[in-house]
Amino acid sequence: MKKSIFILSIVAALFSSCNDFIEEDNLSFVSADDTYKTAAGFQLLVNTNYAWQKGIYGGDPWLFVSGTDMYAEGRAPEPAGLSQYTQLIPAAEGVEQLYTTCYQLIQSVNKTIYYSTVTQQTANLPALVGEARFLRANAYFLLVQTYGGVPLVTENFTSPVLQFDRNTAEQVYDFIITELEASLATVGTSAYSSTGKVNKRAVNDLLAKVHLTRGYETFGKPTDFATAATYADAAIAGQALSVPYDEIFKPSNKDLTAETIFSVQYDQNSTSTSPTTLGNKQFYFFSSYLGGAAETGAPLRSYNLCPTDYALGLFEKDDTRWKATFMTEILELKQGDKTILYYPYYRNAGDANLKVRHFYAPKWFTAADKAAWMTDNASRLSSLFVYHDWGTYSAAYTLIKNIDAQTIPVKKFDDPSPTTPATTGNVSTRDIITARLGETYLVAAEAYLKAGNPSVGLQRLNAVRTRAGVTPATAGEFNIDYILDEKGREMLGEYTRWFDLKRTGKLIERTVKYNYKITNASQFAGNNGQLKILRPIPQLVIDLNQNKNFPQNPAY
Repeated sequence: MKKSIFILSIVAALFSSCNDFIEEDNLSFVSADDTYKTAAGFQLLVNTNYAWQKGIYGGDPWLFVSGTDMYAEGRAPEPAGLSQYTQLIPAAEGVEQLYTTCYQLIQSVNKTIYYSTVTQQTANLPALVGEARFLRANAYFLLVQTYGGVPLVTENFTSPVLQFDRNTAEQVYDFIITELEASLATVGTSAYSSTGKVNKRAVNDLLAKVHLTRGYETFGKPTDFATAATYADAAIAGQALSVPYDEIFKPSNKDLTAETIFSVQYDQNSTSTSPTTLGNKQFYFFSSYLGGAAETGAPLRSYNLCPTDYALGLFEKDDTRWKATFMTEILELKQGDKTILYYPYYRNAGDANLKVRHFYAPKWFTAADKAAWMTDNASRLSSLFVYHDWGTYSAAYTLIKNIDAQTIPVKKFDDPSPTTPATTGNVSTRDIITARLGETYLVAAEAYLKAGNPSVGLQRLNAVRTRAGVTPATAGEFNIDYILDEKGREMLGEYTRWFDLKRTGKLIERTVKYNYKITNASQFAGNNGQLKILRPIPQLVIDLNQNKNFPQNPAY
């Protein structure tokens, strides 16, 4: 590999954070070098790799979902460059977040692999190294999808190096696959729900996604799609989608159902030192502002990345994912002189004093359905009740009516804990699920379709629809657009949408069609006749690199 490293400020922050992490446990004042050479110290280093994922996934998710067909700006503004493309430049807000955090994890893994050769040799050491390689491969996969070719950094640097080269995207994909193949050979097989650690299923799942994505590239291998299908089936391992959809994201299940393949893990106790900054923000998005803790006791919400008309219209009658994804009724409960909104849904189930403040009617409701619902629920209605007709609660409708609770809340990521987020700020200690079985079935569906075996692909997709309680798709319907629609239903709010659209070549077509902030393909026009599909290499990276031949992406 070329000798290369990230920028000085990032490396300095990394070393400082890692040292702080170790010092908290280093009660005997043993040096970090000596600590890492023990089995217990090496385990701490491996744990640090997992912790770095929180920086990648725990903050604002603009680079994962903004500027797509599923989510758009509500009352609060999103970063204009990432959400609308015209203003997307190397110095735009949010561009460097993923680049920075991925390289922090990469350097942590580099240190882990270095110390694996000098630490106490134990029977589980190869498995620990395999876990680290998986995490490094995932970081590079995020980087190469987002920015294209990036520097391949594999050395454990102990002092900053400010001159680095850029590898090609093809080289990065080759490296990722090599890493994952090495990981697959050594990681364990224990169920993720019992260990919370990388296992062979997680590696097979990521290998499927990497081969599927590379298959679309000009340098992709002819066998990539078939290989992706094989790895996806290995990750599925014959397991049916038997967990009811509403159980997958139920807060009481702690996000570790039998279908969770991998996640970024949090613990409420670990946030006690800084409850308003530790934890993650996934719950904070995909909803309107509901009044806030001080006013109504409701959770603070961003009022951006709100579902589009397209996203809401994906669901059909009897699809169990509709009510499992959205809070179709916002409940209220009078407590003393205050009326609490939203949380009574979780905390006071069955209380006869619960009232309905808001109801969001699904698209299949007719006038007769509305009349029947109002009659059936007359005794439950708040004096301030609002009936939201279909077509009046998407992101775009905020241009017409911009008030609290105007857009329907996504509830999949709710954290109804008594102490987070309402009384401590906009953080959550629920895990962020980054891989689960339902998605793997859809990865397999796409891979089989692209490999020229649509009949098996349709079977994989219909397994997802059967679990949701809806009619199976037909062979005539089965194409990339249908798969993207199904992923929209299955994965709403999860951090995959921009990558799905970019991979399949549907980013421009679908955002122009469905995102009210992106009205014309010309918004993607960049320099040199290039389109803004890849994100720009962050300006900070360019400025601090002493290798002035480091190329920016052509559109910028």
